[in-house]
Amino acid sequence: MNIPQAKKIEKILEIHGDRRVDPYFWMNERDNPEVTAYLQAENEYAGFVMKDTEELQEELYREMKARYRKDDESIPYFFNGYWYIVRYEKGKEYPIFCRKHLTLESPEEIMLDANELAEGHDYFDLGSAAASPDNRLGAYSTDTVGRRIYTIQIKDLNTGKLLPDTIENCTGKAVWSADNQYIFYIRKDENLRAYKVFRHRIGSSPENDEEVYHEQDEAYDVTVYKTKSLEYIFIGSSSTLSDEHRFISSSDPLGSWQILQSRTEDLEYSVEHFGDDFYIITNADDAFNFKLVKTPVTKPDISHWRDIVPHREDVLLEGFEIFRHFIVLEERKEGLLRLKVTDSRNGESHYLKFSDPTYTAFISLNLEFVTTKLRYGYTSLTQPTTAYEYDMEERTTTLLKQQEVMGGNFSPENYISERLWAKSRDGETMIPVSLVYHKDTAKSPDTPLLMYGYGSYGHTVDAGFSNVRLSLLDRGFIYAIAHIRGGEYLGREWYEEGRMLKKKNTFYDFIDVAKHLISIKYTSSRHLYAMGGSAGGLLVGAVINFEPELFNGVIAQVPFVDVVTTMLDETIPLTTGEYDEWGNPNESEYYHYMKSYSPYDNVEARNYPNLLITTGLHDSQVQYWEPAKWTAKLRELKTDSNLLLFKTDMSSGHGGASGRFESLKEDALEFAFLLKLEKRTS
Repeated sequence: MNIPQAKKIEKILEIHGDRRVDPYFWMNERDNPEVTAYLQAENEYAGFVMKDTEELQEELYREMKARYRKDDESIPYFFNGYWYIVRYEKGKEYPIFCRKHLTLESPEEIMLDANELAEGHDYFDLGSAAASPDNRLGAYSTDTVGRRIYTIQIKDLNTGKLLPDTIENCTGKAVWSADNQYIFYIRKDENLRAYKVFRHRIGSSPENDEEVYHEQDEAYDVTVYKTKSLEYIFIGSSSTLSDEHRFISSSDPLGSWQILQSRTEDLEYSVEHFGDDFYIITNADDAFNFKLVKTPVTKPDISHWRDIVPHREDVLLEGFEIFRHFIVLEERKEGLLRLKVTDSRNGESHYLKFSDPTYTAFISLNLEFVTTKLRYGYTSLTQPTTAYEYDMEERTTTLLKQQEVMGGNFSPENYISERLWAKSRDGETMIPVSLVYHKDTAKSPDTPLLMYGYGSYGHTVDAGFSNVRLSLLDRGFIYAIAHIRGGEYLGREWYEEGRMLKKKNTFYDFIDVAKHLISIKYTSSRHLYAMGGSAGGLLVGAVINFEPELFNGVIAQVPFVDVVTTMLDETIPLTTGEYDEWGNPNESEYYHYMKSYSPYDNVEARNYPNLLITTGLHDSQVQYWEPAKWTAKLRELKTDSNLLLFKTDMSSGHGGASGRFESLKEDALEFAFLLKLEKRTS
């Protein structure tokens, strides 16, 4: 079969006295039949090249699917007179949302069956669901395209009938007023930015909905939410480095919104409510790792904020949960998450104990104030996700549910996890690495190793369990997470050192981790592979330009690779709000720095590793044409005979295929690609 060749139409792009020639710019014409034909040709070619792995893909898919309980259900949670349960039925892809009145022995009420809602759609996502305070109505949202544009509908939970209220083009979140008469929701602009909050009266036409807030600054997105106490509704406006929140009483939906603290450059804060006070996590007063403060509801601005948990240079404060007599903190120290329980009556504190060398711990859903019970989750690279209930008074722990690994003889004792530290090229910075492998896998230059990384937006990729990953570990792979700069694994400064004009640290860290793993003989370049998605796709795309022969193969999932062109186009979703992450290329300094690492702009005539590139036609975060252009340019210029495969899901968006098991086919393809390469190399 012939390798697809995209046509070239010269497009000159000039700014700051610099001239770029982009022969594949035309691929952004979504409705152009030639674009569709090219994407389909690439899909057919990928299928042709991978045809010899079809049996392996099917084997991997069945293997992965078999590990999941087909009739699984969530832990029941009691709220406002009902026990809520989400369950799955055998043979069905989507969840069923249920409730039982007062006791678990009561008859089950099915609030929503997502399987019924998904019928007839190639793609389906249930955005959110929320019952009214009187438990009579339910607001829920759906997306059937994959661009994260939702439609809200209202359902009578007693009769099962839909109300005529249908609200389109929104984020999907609906927040009820305490009187059950109104919901607040957010619409998106043409660039898919969440920018306007509306109030909708139940039973009325959405055409008459009143706009209650319009965020004019294109660098900000808005959210709407209700406090844990249910007493206040908040509108949050946030950019990368600044926040502003305004509120009303949930009992006064027609009231005037009050600003808690006006936006200030580099001032970040988030809010919760208890009693007479607002509790706030903030970086105010140079608290770069954040601190916890509280302020009276009647005097909410920053001049009245009083420290509850002061700033600590060696501890990142990530979250908190308030109870009547306790405050629980989510902290990160030296990369590891900790849960700290403080008795607010006497100030005594203690930490929950965790034993794995690398792991994830997190506060779960806790909707009650008057309780001594904390629900939290725990997982590691070898331990399936487990839900616990911890009695903060008695200091006792009860296991509620552990993720089951079906279809085999899984045992955590068969796997080993480690945490290593790799020295960066500056000779001083140490980069954490989490690894997992089967106990029978020998570490050697002949051992295949898959490195994963992200490194942007302060997002931390923690060490958690994966059912899917077992299929690689059981076939002799080591899996490694590189906790590179640009995330917040080692605190806020770790993020600051990997963004804007320091972005290259992210790429260098990933390379330095790879070279360290080779130097300690855990693997070699012949058996080393990399994977990253979205901004992690930018990571691996940049890395193969800097070190094109370091990896044998690379998987780039929905990769953000045409950085300069995208960041210069303010009509593309997310662009203007990203300036605080990458810089504004309308300014010369940022333009030239960005261009120096942008994967698409730095493709040259050279050898590249084997590549599998994936995207979704309806992706709202990284437009499909970025990886399409990148693929075409790589095909034109690369000088090797390595595999270059490009796969477009023609019915999905940024998150890939919908449904509980359908996405496993994508995982199976990726793993088959790695195993095919490893077989060729061995």
